[in-house]
Amino acid sequence: MTTTAITHISALVTNDPSLGDGSPLGLIQDAAVVIEGDRVVWTGESSKAPATDNAVDAGGRAVIPGFVDSHSHLLFAGDRTQEFNARMSGRAYSAGGIRTTVAATRAATDDELDANVARYLAEALRQGTTTFETKSGYGLTVEDEARALRIAVRHTEEVTFLGAHIVSPDYADDPAGYVDLVTGPMLDACAPYARWIDVFCERGAFDGDQARAVLTAGLAKGLHPRVHANQLGHGPGVQLAVELDAASADHCTHLTDADIDALAQSATVATLLPGAEFSTRAAWPDARRVLDAGATVALSTDCNPGSSFTSSMPFCVALAVRDMGMTPDEALWSATAGGAAALRRTDIGRLAPGARADLVVLDAPSHVHLAYRPGVPLVHEVWRRGERTGLPRSG
Repeated sequence: MTTTAITHISALVTNDPSLGDGSPLGLIQDAAVVIEGDRVVWTGESSKAPATDNAVDAGGRAVIPGFVDSHSHLLFAGDRTQEFNARMSGRAYSAGGIRTTVAATRAATDDELDANVARYLAEALRQGTTTFETKSGYGLTVEDEARALRIAVRHTEEVTFLGAHIVSPDYADDPAGYVDLVTGPMLDACAPYARWIDVFCERGAFDGDQARAVLTAGLAKGLHPRVHANQLGHGPGVQLAVELDAASADHCTHLTDADIDALAQSATVATLLPGAEFSTRAAWPDARRVLDAGATVALSTDCNPGSSFTSSMPFCVALAVRDMGMTPDEALWSATAGGAAALRRTDIGRLAPGARADLVVLDAPSHVHLAYRPGVPLVHEVWRRGERTGLPRSG
């Protein structure tokens, strides 16, 4: 395998505190990183870089790990422009709008759904996202949920079965029957394609007992839990996530002290999704409170057509710094290493020897510019699995 050195990096974020300045970001100034195949094999000061087959001059730009988006909903058709417009004119967000997307998704062809996923992933890659999780949840029949996951696995290994997104309109008068469907035939059809199982534990969706039934059935099939928890109000989602050793409790907008203590004493990551609060004008999660308690925090986009139609991790970093009490360092760590933790991965979200060579070269001298210059396209180039991807354009 050939080796490539990226040199003259103004500031390299490794997310390894044993490197560089010893901070959680493991920041190395005037740095270089050496790639062999799809792995990082060396990091350090640029002047000390070993000889390699190829060299790329970063030109004094900063380099960060590729963003890890651990929560997205990309298997859908249509959009909800009218709903967003109405909400921005005063209508409150509720879980019911998902039904609009369910109807559009059921009507779409496999090719249309596949093309949509590819389009949004290319969009995310242009903004530095090199790993993403995505879910089903807009089919809500055995056939439609299974085909969503069959399409998803063409694009990512981080696939989540979310048949329990809302109670299917077909079972509006029989929620218990729908839970039986999700935990029975639907799970049987979907489990071969998924790594994770998720449930929207929230008013208007599934209560604590229903969520437990869904997640324990998934566990019995070898799927690991994730939970949509405490987005619209206080509820049992976070405590259930911790009890079942879920990889993440996602949203975490409304937390009691007991919820925060439970997260801090567990391996369950609190995944915060500021795009949802931005798009629904809801209260911001108090990231400062969660971090100060010692819990692990991830940032993700929640990209979906209803409540957070953004694929931009830099945008979410800026929101987290501006409105959720995070420092620029904390926000970047949470959008990279934090996302990796929420996927229980150690090979991504960092740039240290042995890690996958997923990195982003910024048109800026420091990662702080992600929050300092919000909305500016700062991604100069992206490397994924050791290969320069270029920046694909839609259309």
